[in-house]
Amino acid sequence: MLKARDIMTESVFYVKPNTPVHVAMEMLVKYNISGIPVVDDNITLVGIISEKDMVKSHAADLNDLVNRPVSDFMTQPAIFFEENESILDVCKCLTNNDFRRVPVTSSGRVVGIISRRDIIIRMLKAARAHIKPVRH
Repeated sequence: MLKARDIMTESVFYVKPNTPVHVAMEMLVKYNISGIPVVDDNITLVGIISEKDMVKSHAADLNDLVNRPVSDFMTQPAIFFEENESILDVCKCLTNNDFRRVPVTSSGRVVGIISRRDIIIRMLKAARAHIKPVRH
């Protein structure tokens, strides 16, 4: 059975709680991602900040908003999966909740992230392995 570590993206962008939210916004746009784990100095997961978290704060004055720390907006505690947990559990979680990604940890430290897109890519690879070529 597939485990979280089998499909997670290992190169994870993350921020610290004191990172200005405008830096997190820049990362979301630059890397075309929708959320970023928030970690402490030991890369231990303390929360997650997403596009949705930032948009929820739209009532704030934009000039004030961008200089505030990520900790003012992040979701905590963040839902996460240990690297040896079943990918089926990850799929259920992403299906039953209103978020697009979950961090993957090993003993509390962030080692990866799984997005809905990662799961679709894995499903597509499996489907392609079973597609028979059409002969003309």
